[in-house]
Amino acid sequence: MSWEDTFKSWGAAPGTTEQQKMENTETAVRKAISASARLADMDISIIPQGSYKSKTNVKNDSDVDICVCLNSTFFPRYPEGKTQNDYGNVDGSISFSDFKNLIQKALEDYFEKSEITRGNKAFDIHSNTYRIDADVVPAFAYRYYYDTGYDWHKEEGICFLTDDGTKIINWPHQTYRNCKNKHDATGQRYRKMTRILKRLRNKMQEENIVEAKDIPSFLIQSMVWSAPDDHFNRATYSADVRAVLAHCYNETLPNGKHATLREVNDIKNIYGSHQPCTREKAHAFFSRAWSYFEFE
Repeated sequence: MSWEDTFKSWGAAPGTTEQQKMENTETAVRKAISASARLADMDISIIPQGSYKSKTNVKNDSDVDICVCLNSTFFPRYPEGKTQNDYGNVDGSISFSDFKNLIQKALEDYFEKSEITRGNKAFDIHSNTYRIDADVVPAFAYRYYYDTGYDWHKEEGICFLTDDGTKIINWPHQTYRNCKNKHDATGQRYRKMTRILKRLRNKMQEENIVEAKDIPSFLIQSMVWSAPDDHFNRATYSADVRAVLAHCYNETLPNGKHATLREVNDIKNIYGSHQPCTREKAHAFFSRAWSYFEFE
């Protein structure tokens, strides 16, 4: 099979059966939360996120990432020198640990304890013949207050504490919107290119190629998103892959624009001390990917 044929195969979305299992999983999580008497009166949003929501998941390697967000209580970011008193905010009525425990009970009551594993960040719902694996992340809303005035960044993000005490902030609404806009602006090629590079990462890992180890899917998605629109929708898939991969390689060089590259949400930087993958490690992966395809 030629690389062009391989790219077309790798770029395809999961099939109908796999997609239906993902939707079944989301529906089951929604039912579990709504069935809880303790959670029923809370202002909660169920937010599909990750590759499932952005439709960049690959065949036979999909899971469902769902955030259960309490909107009435939020983690704030205040400007230096200001506190909740400056904004008329008061302490929430529930702690994050208590909220996470309520989510755990709701999931265990609905799915049974044996089907749920509590992780540091999320609850893992195990797959069966009807659904696929799911990560359910309890979270509070996140308000980023601007340095001037009294307004905050709209739309709100989400924020949660891991069991070991680390605070993690994500922006799922912005990520989905920017992903969709990029896909539309690139002749429906953005998601395909993201899947292709994720499939390559998976194949390199299967072959024990060290440069592919611990390369996050969201880093790949964000680096592809950062490529200019004219790198997509060329005459062939191979031409797109070559152009996008060259961008990823060049911008992660020491003199590249890596310091200013943003995640798909267009808020957080792709590289920095807050991220698990360094610029150097990402560059090594993109360099090895280039040689794997035998591009010149």
